[in-house]
Amino acid sequence: MIDLMTQVQATSVSTASPQIHTAPDDRLVYVSVNDPLARPLFEELAYEYSSRYAGLIDTDEIAREMQRYPVEAFAPPHGAFVLLLRDGQAIAGGAFMRHAEPGTTEFKRIWASRNHRRQGLARRILAELEAHAVRQGYTRVFLSTGPRQPEAIALYQTNGYTLLSAHDFGEDQPPGYLFEKYL
Repeated sequence: MIDLMTQVQATSVSTASPQIHTAPDDRLVYVSVNDPLARPLFEELAYEYSSRYAGLIDTDEIAREMQRYPVEAFAPPHGAFVLLLRDGQAIAGGAFMRHAEPGTTEFKRIWASRNHRRQGLARRILAELEAHAVRQGYTRVFLSTGPRQPEAIALYQTNGYTLLSAHDFGEDQPPGYLFEKYL
């Protein structure tokens, strides 16, 4: 197991919430995973995963991961898929689906365009997903992220998520950081 204290120190950021930069026409929209507006999200996620995990995860496995869940998993009444649009283009997004544990949802695919990072957009998506999950009756969020995604780890740590476990490649447990938060 990764030394959690070392990892927390390595990924800590200021506890002050960074300012969220938005443009006047930014808008949140709920769409289907198959909506053409969502294509940039999946293309950039595939790029991020393949660049960060080169040599650790096969590119075919990354492609399968992008199609791992059925479209219905991210649709009402148990899920949702949200995009943040600027000038009609998706610049951030995320989704949630029902988790196996009652009252729990699992957040997936939280993303901000590499051309629009450091503006608080992922934080805005996270807050929107949490609010929408509450509206759908969920009381707990579970999520996971990869060990090569320090920005995501820091996002969850600074937004009230509790780290459940942390494992890197080459350990006995599957790699990943698992978090939870009660809403």
